[in-house]
Amino acid sequence: MGTPMRRLANIFRFVILALASTGVDSNVAVAAPPAPAAGGGAEQALAIIVNQSNPVENFSFEDLRKIFLGERSHWPNGRRITLVMLDSSQPERKAVLRDIYAMNEKDFNNHFIQGVFTGAVFVSPKTLATPADVRKFVFNVPGAIGYVRASDVDSSVKVLRVDGRLPEDKDYRFRLTARAGK
Repeated sequence: MGTPMRRLANIFRFVILALASTGVDSNVAVAAPPAPAAGGGAEQALAIIVNQSNPVENFSFEDLRKIFLGERSHWPNGRRITLVMLDSSQPERKAVLRDIYAMNEKDFNNHFIQGVFTGAVFVSPKTLATPADVRKFVFNVPGAIGYVRASDVDSSVKVLRVDGRLPEDKDYRFRLTARAGK
């Protein structure tokens, strides 16, 4: 559990995120959405990535959702989980909110604000501007988990199977569609 000052710092961070999502100027830098990949409007898979040293290879969707909701604080090996999200302007984030959280941006922010106050949330997400930032963070933090387009994955990170499936599998459930970017 965190100290009262740490908890207060987390509360302030989520209030700033909530204000940013409602359009109130909070001096948060927002990156422009990435340019569409070659192939135009085709669906692109989102990869759930972890640090190479993470022993986890496969998670059920339910367990993954608990991690993303902040309801799990540690990996099976005891290492603390650090969740990384892309900035709210990114279409990948919109797809994750739709496919994993089943929430919009406002509900997402409210979930974490309320969770911090009640103690129901153990892990609060860190927000980064670009897929390259997410990849670098996951590479450098052994307990990190995040997401990027499958086309943005490189050998510095490990792609997690979800329900036994990888992004290249036909029935993989996390896809970035034109609908997610709107």
